[in-house]
Amino acid sequence: MSIIARRVLPGAIIVLALVFFLFPVAWMILTSFKTQAEYFARPPVYIPQGFDLTNYLNAMRLPPDGRGGIQGLRDSLIISLGSTIASVVIGSLAAYSFARFRTGGENLSFWVLSTRMFPPVASALPLFLVFRQLHLLDTHLALIIANTVFDLPFVIWLMKGFFEDLPIDLEEAALIDGCSHLGALRHIVLPLVTPGLVATALFSFIFSWNEFMFALLLTRNEVRTLTVIVPSLVGGHEILWGEIAAVGTVAIIPGIVLAIVLQRYLVRGLTLGAVKS
Repeated sequence: MSIIARRVLPGAIIVLALVFFLFPVAWMILTSFKTQAEYFARPPVYIPQGFDLTNYLNAMRLPPDGRGGIQGLRDSLIISLGSTIASVVIGSLAAYSFARFRTGGENLSFWVLSTRMFPPVASALPLFLVFRQLHLLDTHLALIIANTVFDLPFVIWLMKGFFEDLPIDLEEAALIDGCSHLGALRHIVLPLVTPGLVATALFSFIFSWNEFMFALLLTRNEVRTLTVIVPSLVGGHEILWGEIAAVGTVAIIPGIVLAIVLQRYLVRGLTLGAVKS
């Protein structure tokens, strides 16, 4: 194989892969601006003529005039941010305990990871009964608690690897200078693992943002996430493709924005030390 072919072939493969994986996203975004006649046209219309905003207006307005997309965006942000903050705070403390004090030995830390393998559907009914007894159904707090429970094992295991990758000498020096363990964690350890912390928080946010089962089971009218609103646009007699595309486009924006804003920390965090057992 010639030198030119070796240089061109990898780039061509990457371009083809990008086209293959990004085409559905581009199609969804373009469909969100199409009129009903355009997205039902044969042959298909790829580029809308007028970039109509009607689908966004209908999807985002509150009922009865719209589909409640703005409520879904608000509720999804509250729940995702709440569960992310809770998971990262609790998970970081637990991970530091596992990494530095070997709390419970290796068996306990592995048991924490194994709970991530537990199918959420198996706990759906017990959680529903518990939250109903506590009068927490159809509240943000119920979904924050449910998402935090299933995000914690991932956060703990990932942060444990980041903490173990740091030399313990820095913390011992801080303890000799009179700093407490929590002080060393706050002033020495956390600033050093900030990229890993940001990467973990981003993954936790994405998990909560995309969660569907608990959002469907534990909510009614007061709380409705975007993942619940999208299926509601599929009716028995018609499918609102334009509004589905509009809500879907809005739903992918926060993850993309966070990934772009936190790109510097994300790349460093994913290469800090990965996961260790």
